Amino acid sequence: MTSDRFEEGLEGLDQGAPRSGARAAPGGGWDAHSDHPSVTALRGKFGEAALRHEIVAGDEHIVYVDPEHVFDILSWLKDDPEQSYDFLQDLTAIDYGDGQRIQVVYQLYSIPHNRQLRIKADLPIADLELDSVYHLWRASDWLEREVYDMFGVVFRGHPDMRRILMPYNYAEGHPLRKDFPLRGRFTRAEQTRRALSMKTEDHYSPQELEWAKRLGQPLPNVMEEGGPGVPNPAMPGVGGA
Repeated sequence: MTSDRFEEGLEGLDQGAPRSGARAAPGGGWDAHSDHPSVTALRGKFGEAALRHEIVAGDEHIVYVDPEHVFDILSWLKDDPEQSYDFLQDLTAIDYGDGQRIQVVYQLYSIPHNRQLRIKADLPIADLELDSVYHLWRASDWLEREVYDMFGVVFRGHPDMRRILMPYNYAEGHPLRKDFPLRGRFTRAEQTRRALSMKTEDHYSPQELEWAKRLGQPLPNVMEEGGPGVPNPAMPGVGGA
C-alpha cells in the first residue's frame, strides 16, 4: 500500500498542481472599523479604483486595487506628504491556483509616519501586464524582474525587463506558477540534451554579449573560473544578474 501511494505521488510530480478545488483569493468589502489614515484617504481619493480592504493578523492593512490604477495609486502613496511611503519593502506575486489570475503584492512602509500598508492587484491570467514602479522606487528593479521570471508578469516601462533567476533563454515557462510541474515541463532527458548542446554564448544574455563585443574581451568559458555568475573584473557588469 505504501509503495502504491509513493508511485502515485511520483506520477503527480510531472502534472503540476490540480486546478479544481483551488483556494480562492481573499474577498470581502471595506472593513468598517479601519483606523488606518492611508486606507481612509486612499478610498476617498480613488473611489471605485480602491476595490476592497481587509485587516489580517490583527493590524496588517491590505487594500485591493484596480490594476489599471496601480501606478497612480502608488505614486500618490509615495509622493503625497500625508502618506510618504518612501520605502518599498517588498514586491512579489501569488498564484492561487485557480487558473484565473496572478496577484501582485506591494508592501510599503512610510518612514516619516512610521506605518505600513499592503497593496494588492489581481491580474487576469490572459493579461499579465502592469505599469512598472521602477521610477518610484529603484528597489523594484530586481523585484519586478523576479516576478516576471517566476510568474510571467510583464512590467511596462521597466528599463531591463528580462529574467533574473532563470537563464534568459529558459524555455520551460515560469516556475512559481501553480501549473508548473515540479520536475519542469521537459523530460529529464530533454533537459540534459539541451544543457549539453548549449554553447558558451548561450549562457550569456544579449546585453552581456554586446558588452563583451564592445570591450573586445573574450567570453569566459562556462566550465572555468570566471564563467556566468562569477564577476569578471575585465568586463564590468558581466557575470552577474
